[in-house]
Amino acid sequence: MKQIADFFFELGMLKKTPRTGFQFLGTGAESVAEHIFRTAMIGYTLARLANADACRVVMLCLCHDLAETRTGDHNYVNKRYVSAKEQDAVADLTAGLPFRDDILDLMGEYKGKESLEARLAHDADQLDLICELREQLTLGNRYAALWMEHAKKRLVTEVGARLAGEIEETDPSAWWYEGNDSWWS
Repeated sequence: MKQIADFFFELGMLKKTPRTGFQFLGTGAESVAEHIFRTAMIGYTLARLANADACRVVMLCLCHDLAETRTGDHNYVNKRYVSAKEQDAVADLTAGLPFRDDILDLMGEYKGKESLEARLAHDADQLDLICELREQLTLGNRYAALWMEHAKKRLVTEVGARLAGEIEETDPSAWWYEGNDSWWS
């Protein structure tokens, strides 16, 4: 039980670990934990739309950045110069856990991108970024559009690409503002 308690506290580090790409974008900020939450919900949605194993996709999304408790977040510029030992970090993070093999299997599946579920999880990761970029674009960051084009190129499923197109066309405030003008009365 001690290793499990330690695992829970280490997971808390993800709430305190900033995603580093925003320093290059110039606006926006979020923690790795915030990113993982929306990625998991997007993954669930993609799985349901693609008739895939939704629980597996959610678990892949929840585990995809676990290494960052120990490595920190490395953006695309960092990755040109820094090589993180993600597999080692996750192996050490899960040492002594009764479900260690489950997490290591999920990490291997995610990295391999061979299953539909892994491809959907990768798309969920990119779609979370695309949502964030759409929000930043709406707030006036013109660089977000360029970043969005690169993120869309990394999508690998048809359902992910379709959803990206809809995200790109949707005002991030529409969910609460359009048709709900009575809220302001």
